[in-house]
Amino acid sequence: MFVKSEISILQKRMADSRRFIQVIMGPRQVGKTTMVKQLIAQLEVPTVFVAADGVASANSTWISQQWQSARFQLLSGGAEECILIIDEIQKIDNWAEVIKMEWDKDSIENKNIKLVLLGSARLLLQRGLSESLAGRFEIIQMTHWSFAEMQEAFDFSVEQFVYFGGYPGAASLIDDEERWREYVLHSLIETTLSKDILMMSRVDKPSLLRRLFELGCGYSGQILSMTKLLGQLQDAGNTTTLSHYLELLDSAGLLTGLEKYAPDVARQKMSIPKWQVQNTAFSSVYNPYSFEQCKQNPDIWGRCVETAVGVHLIRSQRLQRTEVTYWREGNDEIDFVLKKSNNVIGIEVKSGRTQSAKGITAFEKKVRHDKVLLIGNSGIPWQNFLKSDVNILFEM
Repeated sequence: MFVKSEISILQKRMADSRRFIQVIMGPRQVGKTTMVKQLIAQLEVPTVFVAADGVASANSTWISQQWQSARFQLLSGGAEECILIIDEIQKIDNWAEVIKMEWDKDSIENKNIKLVLLGSARLLLQRGLSESLAGRFEIIQMTHWSFAEMQEAFDFSVEQFVYFGGYPGAASLIDDEERWREYVLHSLIETTLSKDILMMSRVDKPSLLRRLFELGCGYSGQILSMTKLLGQLQDAGNTTTLSHYLELLDSAGLLTGLEKYAPDVARQKMSIPKWQVQNTAFSSVYNPYSFEQCKQNPDIWGRCVETAVGVHLIRSQRLQRTEVTYWREGNDEIDFVLKKSNNVIGIEVKSGRTQSAKGITAFEKKVRHDKVLLIGNSGIPWQNFLKSDVNILFEM
């Protein structure tokens, strides 16, 4: 069985003394629960693993009941410690307040119960953590799978990754594209929308949220204002509503609106978004072209590759505290701008036969930067880039 690299972080923290609650967050179906179960198989201490799926959201006492079970394991077995793991914690109302109460009680009474929380709704988790558990937790961020992981685990080619994306559960279905599409649409996308967004956030227009996601996937890699998008949506409300829905989609690991790079943070926040899926499976599932048809059309395949590069950069943003934006001034444009601390790198993606990139020249003249990179046949091969650690770009 493939083992995610994040397990080493969790192993180290579980071996450490009880100091912080460990919070594992990431999109659905990226291996959070599997990783924790792999850890449990290695542990020699009592462990209580429970999931909030199927528990009534109002039943916050359920958390205390699980904690009592962990205390019983600790005291009855004479062990020095016990580990309590709660999956999908964000589904319980007021979960953070109950966690705080029980955690602080154990701290006062010197009960060595270590706590691991898992959740797939990042926005809801962060809200609870910041409001009630400040100073009591550490985060282990998990993301959609990278090309390197999909290649090692499922022998994916780089072309397969560009089109089918980084979902381990869908990997065995790619030889039957219709079956693969149905799985991604219903088991991944619809489940995330229904369980992680609509059931736990106020969404007055669910059909608008779904349509926004579909359009965003279709426009992935393109710069399009909310105002222009309104013209393609029925019963669209206003741009504030769309911005809120995009924030929810981003927190669920589905769709992001990249901001325009600007030294002025206020100008950057008010910019027109560049739409970017967080897994290439999302753009491909709404693509009318098959895998083979996409590969044979240079223009379509070029957009697929650019989307995959964006996914790779978004993943680094989640894991390595880099900032990913785009740059455009007039007709000149750079696909991505990568920033870490005070280092700024422009990235232009050219995967087809045409390798001209006039936006690079304009960017170099108008933006204070460290370097500009071309991803493509005349620069860094995109196949190699998708397998690389983005951090090395700052070391070149």
